[in-house]
Amino acid sequence: MAMGSKRKTPPGIQLLRRVRGRNWSPKTFRYAILLITFIAYACYHASRKPSSIVKSVLHPEPSTKPPQQEHINMRPWPLGDVFVKEEETDVNRRGSGNKGWEPFNGKGGTSRLGEIDVAFLACYSIGMYVAGHLGDSLDLRLFLTWGMIGSGFFVGLFGMGYFWGIHAFWFFLVMQMAAGLFQATGWPSVVAVVGNWFGKRKRGLIMGIWNAHTSVGNICGSLIAAGVLQYGWGWSFIAPGLVMSLGGVLVYLFLAAYPEDVGFPDINSNSGKFIKRRRDIEEEVEEVDVEDEGESSGSGSGQGYENKRSVGLLQACMIPGVIPFAMCLFFSKLVAYTFLYWLPFYLSQTTIGGEYMSVKTAGNLSTLFDVGGIVGGILAGYISDKFKARATTAATFMYAAIPAMLVYHSYGGVSQTVNVVLMMVAGLFVNGPYALITTAVSADLGTHKSLQGDSRALATVTAIIDGTGSAGAALGPLLTGFLSTLGWEAVFYMLVVGALCAGLLLTRLVIAEIREKLGYVDEVTACEPLLNERR
Repeated sequence: MAMGSKRKTPPGIQLLRRVRGRNWSPKTFRYAILLITFIAYACYHASRKPSSIVKSVLHPEPSTKPPQQEHINMRPWPLGDVFVKEEETDVNRRGSGNKGWEPFNGKGGTSRLGEIDVAFLACYSIGMYVAGHLGDSLDLRLFLTWGMIGSGFFVGLFGMGYFWGIHAFWFFLVMQMAAGLFQATGWPSVVAVVGNWFGKRKRGLIMGIWNAHTSVGNICGSLIAAGVLQYGWGWSFIAPGLVMSLGGVLVYLFLAAYPEDVGFPDINSNSGKFIKRRRDIEEEVEEVDVEDEGESSGSGSGQGYENKRSVGLLQACMIPGVIPFAMCLFFSKLVAYTFLYWLPFYLSQTTIGGEYMSVKTAGNLSTLFDVGGIVGGILAGYISDKFKARATTAATFMYAAIPAMLVYHSYGGVSQTVNVVLMMVAGLFVNGPYALITTAVSADLGTHKSLQGDSRALATVTAIIDGTGSAGAALGPLLTGFLSTLGWEAVFYMLVVGALCAGLLLTRLVIAEIREKLGYVDEVTACEPLLNERR
């Protein structure tokens, strides 16, 4: 029996209808979908940040950092200063001082930190392929709900290792692997939900703005993890895990994953527009049959959810553009996730303006990379919409990221101000194409004309692209754990090679887009005399 026939209107929406006595308009639902999926995926990314924040606590470098004056009970950034001195943490109060946390504080500690990162991301990447197919077959609302609750649970268990006094490496490894599998439910689901509600018109700009949830989640995760770090590094995992689980409850109550669930036709079968079938659905009027509307809407849209089949991985891979963009994202996420997982550690181990900074300051400062990423995602989406050139935009940003990263590494230590500016510029170019490919490009290809509107491929295509990208995301932090022992210059050379490969992999698509544009210009030029004659 198809899962679509069992779906019901979310309970929170049912309650709101009973209170209001009428249905929402499609426009209102679209705003609600953007907001809920924004919050949901921001929670996913917030729960990934703690490991990067606590790296310097788990594996400190006492020989390189001079003693710092302690300031206690300072207001957290952004209410307080970004740059703060070292705070007294619960780790210090327990007598551990700067010894770190076994098994990460000994020789090869950075390698073990890299290994738990790659364990998380490898399971995330593998789980993505399975999650994408399941997302096209099951109820996305329930699928996303259980994914968020399960992910929050295992992230919290990782933090409980601190309170339980666990020092076995296998425990932290298993917790990260389980969290990675549950995290794989997120991205294919939210992209599929947004793709179900929005057509291709201005999709790049809309999804560029919407994709700010990645950076907002990173920022919130960094601030939460750094803010509670003084009470013990375990809280840096438990707090984001709790927020994640609460986000799952929000999704269960209010996320209408498909227009059909709330009485509207499938937008992708109607050229991106809602058909005005019944006045009581298109307009906000009094009577809405909440129980039966999911079934009744299928007949009006021409093709209900139940009659749509999910697409296999092989068929999805054959969609033009999927493989090149997937391989591009492999290297793009290698670069982006190296910053995501290692930037706070890098900042705490290097001098800025001749001084080392505290762990909390490093966490605060790293959020500015994501501020630049927000601008980059929106800018990339707008440019790709304006010129209708997704591949060209992504490749240009990746090439521009190369000098941006080199300049940041060379001159980021001059002063705090220079570091902030160069970090935001690097974040803009690194996160711009990453955001574009994982959102607008994935949604475009998931509703590609070659599918002839008879398949649900959004989650599957998204899973292939982001799953391949996540393999690169796993490789980057792992290599960084080893290369950082040779010096940070080696890490930045790796990032430059990754960005270059990402741009080169889109070369054929870029050439095709340029030829299409030139052909269009020639066609318009040839028609100008005829148009002038008619005037």
